[in-house]
Amino acid sequence: MYQAIVFLPLIGFLIAGLFGRLIGARASEIVTTTLLLISAALSWVAFIQVGFGSGTTRVQVATWLASADLRVDWAFRIDTLTAVMLVVVNTVSSLVHLYSIGYMHEDPSRPRFFAYLSLFTFAMLMLVTADNLVQMFFGWEGVGLASYLLIGFWYQKPSANAAAIKAFVVNRVGDFGFLLGIFLVFVLTGSVAFDSIFPQIAGLTERSFRFLGYDWNALTLTCLLLFMGAMGKSAQFLLHTWLPDAMEGPTPVSALIHAATMVTAGVFMVARLSPIFEYAPVALTVVVVIGATTAFFAATVGLVQNDIKRVIAYSTCSQLGYMFVAMGVGAYSAGIFHLFTHAFFKALLFLGAGSVIHAMHHEQDMRNMGGLRKHIPLTAAAMTIGTLALTGFPLFAGYFSKDAIIESAYASVAHGGFASSYAFVLLVVAALMTSFYSWRLYFMTFEGAPRWGGHGHAAYGHDDHAHGHGHDDHAHAAHAHDDHGHGHGHDHTPHESPLVMLIPLAVLSLGALVAGYVFKEAFIGHDYEHFWKAALFTGKDNHILHAMHEVPKWVVWSPFVAMLIGFLLALYMYVLRPEVPGKLAAANPVLYKFLLNKWYFDEIYDFLFVRPAMWLGRFLWKKGDGAVIDGLGPDGVSARVVDVTNRVVRLQTGYVYHYAFAMLIGVAGLVTWYLMARG
Repeated sequence: MYQAIVFLPLIGFLIAGLFGRLIGARASEIVTTTLLLISAALSWVAFIQVGFGSGTTRVQVATWLASADLRVDWAFRIDTLTAVMLVVVNTVSSLVHLYSIGYMHEDPSRPRFFAYLSLFTFAMLMLVTADNLVQMFFGWEGVGLASYLLIGFWYQKPSANAAAIKAFVVNRVGDFGFLLGIFLVFVLTGSVAFDSIFPQIAGLTERSFRFLGYDWNALTLTCLLLFMGAMGKSAQFLLHTWLPDAMEGPTPVSALIHAATMVTAGVFMVARLSPIFEYAPVALTVVVVIGATTAFFAATVGLVQNDIKRVIAYSTCSQLGYMFVAMGVGAYSAGIFHLFTHAFFKALLFLGAGSVIHAMHHEQDMRNMGGLRKHIPLTAAAMTIGTLALTGFPLFAGYFSKDAIIESAYASVAHGGFASSYAFVLLVVAALMTSFYSWRLYFMTFEGAPRWGGHGHAAYGHDDHAHGHGHDDHAHAAHAHDDHGHGHGHDHTPHESPLVMLIPLAVLSLGALVAGYVFKEAFIGHDYEHFWKAALFTGKDNHILHAMHEVPKWVVWSPFVAMLIGFLLALYMYVLRPEVPGKLAAANPVLYKFLLNKWYFDEIYDFLFVRPAMWLGRFLWKKGDGAVIDGLGPDGVSARVVDVTNRVVRLQTGYVYHYAFAMLIGVAGLVTWYLMARG
């Protein structure tokens, strides 16, 4: 069964990728989607069997490589954590495949698209089933490759190519740290297999390692390097810049990246390596601070974005920060619980946004929407459910998982000190901002007077127009053809999406409604150990999941109050008094542009890294290649090298006796030198 779960997406990729032109787009869609649906169904069977029954299983596939002390097996580690990830990855991926049949129906490159989707899924499955660090790194790089291919799927668009390259390069920075961490684990333990590594960790707590001229605690250094990889893949603060631009790919790709595959890889990795992180408290403190900062930073930027997909992208970035805070305070199961529920409502929001874009003939700017609830009521209902789940409305999925993280952050203040206090405050503030920008998105899109076609702009539409766009804001006007490049006009009445796109929205809506309530006891309840069965490791002094159930009432209510304030502010500013946002933007132009331009991180990185690299490359090209290699001497160094090479080539006669004579001369010279030296 487990082989089928992992390899069915690979088979779909091979069929659509190799034979897509032969069998046609329709067959490619059907084959890949059917195989994913089968894999998703088997994943739920595995989830029930493992989580509520059998426990850990190891499935040996093959021996990958063996060299001296290094042995790497290709094997599946099936425990509760793996089963949860199998459900997340395959459920969302199968629904994205199904949705894409309707969304991509105009695109002539559908076989390639569906092949890439299946490859993405297979790479993520290799990552989450990994039995060792090398196999995990294989899947890690596989999702990086697939993201590059899918973000740049419409390679005719320069912006798509730039976004794909940006995602690839930024992730290489994080992956370099991850690779160094793997090397260090092998140096310390002599193995890359989890079953060999984990039992040795407790004995390494006092071990030091010299790195960059300093002596570090070996486990702290290991975890910091590993977390560097997680920062890149999961778009944490400082290595986050690729994620918002990743929406340049088709909308279903955004749903897959943001909900189930690439960005969840870092969270999964920290959870899987919890036996290492648990013994590195300094590294866990760094995880808490980075996670809380990310949650706050991304929420502030999401407040003013105008592209419907970009708002949801920054929401993903912010929610990933929540997950890492949970990891950092030791509430690993709470972090994975939020990853689980987040997959449903974030995929729902992205696919719902895709349905809006489809209805609006590929318009993505919310300032050109409004009043859509009457025209696409089913999409509006799905987006309402997704928004309620994201903002943490009681009984919806996000309410149980996000609030658990906030409570665990407060519960860890006693031993976590400043970092935990910092995280608790920022997460509550981020919850308020999340509610505000989520309802802002809903109100600007579905409520108020229409601002599409010949309807013009409502009052608050002028707040952003009057003060310019962020340099990434590309989704209207000249790019109204966004996804398929067909350039439809905007005088058409918005229309509801076809059934093949609405079915995934309905399924995900159900998950966003009930996933939190149904699974909260299993994931974070008083008997959570029975569900996890040691798939997640907590030290003997880690009682965070018990302490989070005993926090004061005001802590329990704080996320709800923050959510309510955010909702009321959005209602006031975008429904009752739509002229207020424009006045606020005009009164605070510096702050507004600072947030609209994402704290100017792209400009800072461009100044610090991109321009110096471009200058160095141009210098080596002009001065090195042009002036020296091609320009020095009568015809340049390269011409002289060619002349010398041509003369040397003449020595190669092809006659054996010539080579034998040259060897004899060499031996005679060597003997002479040896005798002279000895004398």
